[in-house]
Amino acid sequence: MVSFVANAFSAFSGGGAGLIQFPILIFLGLPFTVALATHKVASVALGIGATARHSREGSLNPFFSLYILSAGLPAVVLGARTILYVPDQIATFALGLLTSALGIYSWRHPSLGQQARYRNRDAKGLVIGALGLFFIGFINGTLTSGSGLFVTIWLVRWFGFDYLLAVAHTMILVGLFWNATGAITLGMLGNIEWSWIPALLIGATSGAYFGSHLAIHAGNRWIKRGFEIVTITIGVKLMFDVYA
Repeated sequence: MVSFVANAFSAFSGGGAGLIQFPILIFLGLPFTVALATHKVASVALGIGATARHSREGSLNPFFSLYILSAGLPAVVLGARTILYVPDQIATFALGLLTSALGIYSWRHPSLGQQARYRNRDAKGLVIGALGLFFIGFINGTLTSGSGLFVTIWLVRWFGFDYLLAVAHTMILVGLFWNATGAITLGMLGNIEWSWIPALLIGATSGAYFGSHLAIHAGNRWIKRGFEIVTITIGVKLMFDVYA
């Protein structure tokens, strides 16, 4: 049930499943690194469930799909290798602050992401866009929540996607491919609690499908509101966790 709820919210708003799922895995008794690796494996199902629903709409752009994968996957591997050796209190607080800022920024710009306005598709724009995706990919590998939300807002703000199109790309490419790469890397370097995986996969796949279905029918306005609520909530929680 935790996995279902976490991934339904994530698929609707464009990221943030780790806000609910990862802390509860620790609460239920898994050590930090084991919970992280187990969460990463289970989060692959988020991409599977979202892909199953969004693929019916045919909304993925082939060029940007390859572009997002090429820019982000190397950084995911680098981040996953780094998290096992670096204390993350400062990084977690900074991520929380920045994540909250994303939601506030979106809230302060009512028209943001409501209609597609394609921009920064020239060479310079694509290079800067790739650097942004590389940085976000590193975050995906190192920390447990927020990276999908960063990709969603980056596609909206830098490339002019609307929220529905940005969420579709995030859920499929980040949820499936980025998370799978992080899961494989952490699985090779750490430990995974495999006995918990079946229940998490069932909840994540069904939750992601349900959340993606809601997003497609709700439209950009409600996705934007969901994004703002989730980003501000995640940001506050990440900052609180540093001092808890």
